[in-house]
Amino acid sequence: MRPDTPAENVDHSAEAARLERTAGLYPEDAEALLLQAAAHLELAGDRPAASTLYDRLLSSGTHLDNPHLVRALKASNLWEYGHEAEARAIIDGIRGAAPRDPAPWVIVAEALESHDELEAAQETFTEGVRLLLTDVAEPPYSTHPLLFGRHRVRRMLGAAHDEWDALADVLHSSPVSLDELHDPKRVWSLGSENPAELEAEISRLRAELGTYRQALSRPFPVAVLHWPADELTELVAAYPSLAAEYPSHETHLATIEASLRELATSGTANLGIVTGTVPSYEAFAASEGTSPGDTDLLPQYATTLAARGRAVAWPPQRGAGCWCGSGRAYEACHGHTHG
Repeated sequence: MRPDTPAENVDHSAEAARLERTAGLYPEDAEALLLQAAAHLELAGDRPAASTLYDRLLSSGTHLDNPHLVRALKASNLWEYGHEAEARAIIDGIRGAAPRDPAPWVIVAEALESHDELEAAQETFTEGVRLLLTDVAEPPYSTHPLLFGRHRVRRMLGAAHDEWDALADVLHSSPVSLDELHDPKRVWSLGSENPAELEAEISRLRAELGTYRQALSRPFPVAVLHWPADELTELVAAYPSLAAEYPSHETHLATIEASLRELATSGTANLGIVTGTVPSYEAFAASEGTSPGDTDLLPQYATTLAARGRAVAWPPQRGAGCWCGSGRAYEACHGHTHG
């Protein structure tokens, strides 16, 4: 589905089938593609079929990039069609595993929230926030939903603001404050006959919709292309015209980090890195009817890899390995900043 395709014009069952076929063509991307397919099946109302896809991934025997995310999505889906006990067991397992990715935390906390388990939802959001954001100077974009969700649930519970709620307020960019958006009394105004109250609620809803649209307008990360050392050596040897683009592997890695930092400084969110291979790049060039030596093809290749779910978020979470593959922690490698 193209990102600009209106949701009401999508045949979700057909789109799920297309994504399953594509996963068969690109087994290295099956995880991301099948997760998208499962999402379409949920939207089509076929939740058992979506669960089958989640189970297919979890039992495949192949390495999953985000196993906790798959389990979280499975739990959320199961609870929606009556399998509460199994969903709760999975959620407990995810909380116990303490994943370093914010997405599973958000999904399981929202599942609890949607079933009126507000105290448990607050505890889950808070566990994720403490794990991922303690002593972090600038919360990564991917962690913002954790803070916003926690703020929302605490507002519903009538809890007093704390330092994490204050941080959520700072990160929130909508002209309508989080306190207004998350006000439990908002729903009362929907039944009001007072034009002023209705107009105020419409303004809040528009602001909230604008925030969702902003998030959805970038369905894939702004991705920068990374070549491992051996792949870059093979690439430049086969296509000498790319030597000017890649004078050395060390320069290539430094350029990636500098480019991402510049994008982040300019306010660009949802940044990521995709890793290329020469066979994959050559196949892409053939599909485009273009020579692999054409430098204009490189950003297109990066965008295509990101669209196939191959991007990893930048910067890495605190304590995670560097994106370059050195084996060192990001903070001790390309994430190191000099005084």
